[in-house]
Amino acid sequence: MQIIIEIWDFFQGQILGMKWLNNLIGNGLSALGLDGSGRLGGSVQFFLYDTIKILVLLSVLIFIISYIQSYFPPERTKKILGRFRGLTANTLAALMGTVTPFCSCSSIPLFIGFSSAGLPVGITFSFLISSPLVDLGSLVLLTSIFGAKVAAAYVVVGLILAVTGGSLIEKFGMEKYVEDFIKAAGSVDIEAPELSKRDRIVYAKEQVQATVKKVFLYVLIGVGIGAVIHNWIPTEWIRTVLGDRNPFSVILATIVGIPMYADIFGTIPIAEALYSKGVGLGTILSFMMAVTALSAPSVIMLRRAVGPRLLIVFVGIVAVGIVIIGYVFNAFSFLLA
Repeated sequence: MQIIIEIWDFFQGQILGMKWLNNLIGNGLSALGLDGSGRLGGSVQFFLYDTIKILVLLSVLIFIISYIQSYFPPERTKKILGRFRGLTANTLAALMGTVTPFCSCSSIPLFIGFSSAGLPVGITFSFLISSPLVDLGSLVLLTSIFGAKVAAAYVVVGLILAVTGGSLIEKFGMEKYVEDFIKAAGSVDIEAPELSKRDRIVYAKEQVQATVKKVFLYVLIGVGIGAVIHNWIPTEWIRTVLGDRNPFSVILATIVGIPMYADIFGTIPIAEALYSKGVGLGTILSFMMAVTALSAPSVIMLRRAVGPRLLIVFVGIVAVGIVIIGYVFNAFSFLLA
């Protein structure tokens, strides 16, 4: 058993966490006269280490996810989801969202396509919530920082939120608030062409290039903010605003996160820095979920496809769910230590 634990610790620390890279960068900065323990040197080390680590892991993960996704094009996905109803359909839609490496804005075209295909509104919203919030990439990156327990718990509660949110929207009879032009669009039943292994590899490479290009700026911004929080903002300040002393920290983190726009890869460096300052795990995860699932640009885009009442219900359900998850994580975070 001890051998298994040691192998896992090595995998989590050196493969996923790339601690060797952090040490390498630290030694390189020292050779250049920058002290990694100081504010400036620490900021530079944090920025270089997290940027390289995230982009490397992101590229590998997107390639793998995209290769898998090539077997499930939209046409095939619509057919699979169309066979089921109720909780089973919502669960399948949420699970399919985990293999789509999209931000909230990129998920909306697929949401519109599923709605046009006649899928129930609850199923499409389960997918829309899950897709930006939970994916295989987030599982691996969260494992590299917070450990396997936290990463697994995040994925589980994210899926529960997606299934619950979609089910409630279905139960509330929100179908009539999908815009008429979406319903009238219909769908063309085109059989997805069979791809060769070479075609799938080419597709996966193209997805890596497109995704990295799309998220690169947000990763840099996220890492930059994380470096500032980690090395320049006093721990006491952070704990006063977002620590256990503030009973509204989860609500505040959710409210702050909603207007922002980034995918989970851009929020992870900020989460890492906040965690190092002693911010509660639930508060951090609420911030991450609000940014990724309820970003202002995605809400604006979604308004073009659904009516105001459905939009308000969607935002309300997800926001309340995120707050509940945050407080639950803060209350029971000792179990994940």
